[in-house]
Amino acid sequence: MKRTTNDREPTPGRDTLRPEYDFSHAVRGVTAARYAEGANVVVIDPDVLDVFPDSQSVNEALRLLRQSFGEVAAADSWA
Repeated sequence: MKRTTNDREPTPGRDTLRPEYDFSHAVRGVTAARYAEGANVVVIDPDVLDVFPDSQSVNEALRLLRQSFGEVAAADSWA
């Protein structure tokens, strides 16, 4: 079987990192706590983005929708 470039092991002592990737000022674990909390990502269709241009407007609309259904109805739907 023919070897490909992915089969080769890196040469010890050889710096394989490209020069444009400069991590000399990086701080390890700076976002670890925020990542551990978790994140909710929602993909919004382009036609909806015309009406809700930012997360604040989406959140306000969802809060109004929740109020219109009532807190009890929302709690019952998850049970």
